[in-house]
Parts: sequence; C-alpha cells; structure tokens
Amino acid sequence: MFKTVVNTCTVIFYQRRGFSRIRSYTTLIGSIALFGKKSSDEINISEFMASPVTPMKQLVANSEDMKTRMELLILKIQADFCKALEKEETGGHKFIVDKWQRSEGGGGITCVLQDGEVFEKAGVNISVVSGHLPQGAVLQMKSRGKQLGTGQLPFFAAGVSAVIHPRNPFVPTIHFNYRYFEVKDGENTQWWFGGGTDLTPYYLNNEDAIHFHKALKEACDQHDKTYYTRFKKWCDDYFNIPHRGERRGIGGIFFDDLDTPNQTEAYNFVSSCAHAVIPSYIPLVQRHKNEHYDDSARQWQLLRRGRYVEFNLVYDRGTKFGLQTPGARYESIMMSLPLHAKWEYMHEPTEDSKEYKLTQVLKHPKDWVPLN
Repeated sequence: MFKTVVNTCTVIFYQRRGFSRIRSYTTLIGSIALFGKKSSDEINISEFMASPVTPMKQLVANSEDMKTRMELLILKIQADFCKALEKEETGGHKFIVDKWQRSEGGGGITCVLQDGEVFEKAGVNISVVSGHLPQGAVLQMKSRGKQLGTGQLPFFAAGVSAVIHPRNPFVPTIHFNYRYFEVKDGENTQWWFGGGTDLTPYYLNNEDAIHFHKALKEACDQHDKTYYTRFKKWCDDYFNIPHRGERRGIGGIFFDDLDTPNQTEAYNFVSSCAHAVIPSYIPLVQRHKNEHYDDSARQWQLLRRGRYVEFNLVYDRGTKFGLQTPGARYESIMMSLPLHAKWEYMHEPTEDSKEYKLTQVLKHPKDWVPLN
C-alpha cells in the first residue's frame, strides 16, 4: 500500500542536446508511505531539483533495494547543497537544471550555476546509469583487485558529484563525490561504495582547515574510529599531482571499494559523509565571500585552478571511467573544470609569501585535527 501527493512542478533545462528550455510536467512527488511486513518507512521525495531518474513505480516497488535508497539519497544531497549555495549568492543567481537521459540506460540531473557574484562556477550532478561495463572499466577494476569474469558484465552506478569554484580567492574550492556500484557476474552480484570530500584553498587558513577536517572526522567517527585516519591518508595520496610534486589541495577523506561491514552500515556511513558537506563548507563561504582581494590574489587563484585542471584531466579515475562509458555525457563530466584558469611558465611564489606557505602544505600534507 502507498499514498502519494501529486504536485505540478516546473523544471528549467538548458537548451542543449535536444532539451527544451522549459519543460513542465506533473510528477508524483511528496510523501510516499510504503508499508512493509513489520513497519512502515517514509520516503520523502519532495523538493528535489527534478523528478527521479528511475520511474516512480519502480522506486515504489523496490523501496528497500539499495539502488533505490542510493538514488533517493543523492537526489536529497543534490537539492540541499544547491539550495544552500543559492542562499549565499548575493546577486540572486540560481542553478540551471538539466535533466538528461542515456540511451544505454538511466540518466542524470546536472545543476550548474555560472557567472554568479559569489560562485564563478558551481556544478552539482547526479547520475543513475546502467548497462554493460566497457573493457577499459573492467581492466581498471581488475587492477584494483576486483574478481570479474569475461563477457558481458551488467552494471549499475549511482552517485552525486559536485565541484564549486568561488569567485573570491579567499573562499576555497570544494569537491565531493559519493557513489554506489553494482556489477553482476553470472549469478553473483558485487557491490561497493566510494567517494570523499576534499578542499582546495588558494590561500591557507588554519582555522578553515581545522573546521573542515573536524566536520569530516566527526562524520567518520560515528561509524568507525579508524575511518578518518585511513581515509585522510588515502585522500592525500589520491589527490596527488606527481609531475608537480604536490597535492591538489589540503585533502579531506577519500575511499573506494567499501563493502564492509555490511551493505546497510556502509550506506549509513556514506550518508553521514554526504550530509557533512554543508556544515563543513558553507561556514567558510560565509566567512570569506565578501573579503577584499586584489588582482595578484586573482592571478594566483587562476594559476592554482590550472593545477586543478591538470589533476582532473590527467589522473582522476572518475573522469577516465566517465569518458570510457558508452553514451557518456561529456558536458556533465567536464562540469568540474573551472570557468577560468591560467598556466604561467616556470612560476614560483616568493619565499615566505602567503602563496609560498600554501605550496609547502601541498608538498607536505599535515594533520589538522587529532587523529586519536
């Protein structure tokens, strides 16, 4: 049994790839009560940026399936974060919502705020896709220790990903991604979670760094006291630019192939991390968005964004997987790149300058909160 509240909502889309500028539709949103054998669970699907990717009837019929739970989680995280960012926009800029479909299976919702007064470019994406793994992705997974067979391997993937490039150089860039993956190999289904949140400041602020890492550690500690230490190191190692000898930013947490202790507890951990994004980042935006800066600070910001681009295009595993996937939506994959960036030949900051102090932390990651 279930009950629905029917609302009419209007979603704005980019006029891109055959989408109309504005498309109005009636969808089942609101409160859906699903009654199980022992108790009832409430699934609130109101106030999303767009209707779910998966048809509503399928979500209702499979309410306890992890695929459904993950899709509803990422829809909520996307909407909450977009609305929190819009509140900080002094000029009233809003996200453009682009809902897209993938012929191979599934689709996604891309939300982009561009040329704002606070955020020069902000993108918050979700994707819920299925199909068969391309060979490149299979080889990548096997290199990480996945035991996969040959032939057609059906997969399902759902995730939320965001990159925020602020206008003010004293507001850091943030990236987060949380995802769920299933691969069916014969009668066997393998599943795992991955993701993380990391901060890329242009100027080092110890108070900001401590606040950010403390929020992530608190989310981790709710589930396993060893998680933060392990996943912070993983983050420092992963977001590394070897040819520069430096990290992309001051880290955070990163993990992949998480399939323990069980599916529900792994999901709960991912949910806690995803819900920690707003309290970890929005206070930093509020603290610095109106801070004065000069052109030299802007030029340094553009140089650091160049390093961000280098990592994403050369090393990032998620970018490579997306580009290898049949029917990949390149506009959404490249959303993570900044609107403006700069490369300057043999640039080195003056020793003991604010810029130099940042580079020293990028070369030698430090612990921002007590690990024990």
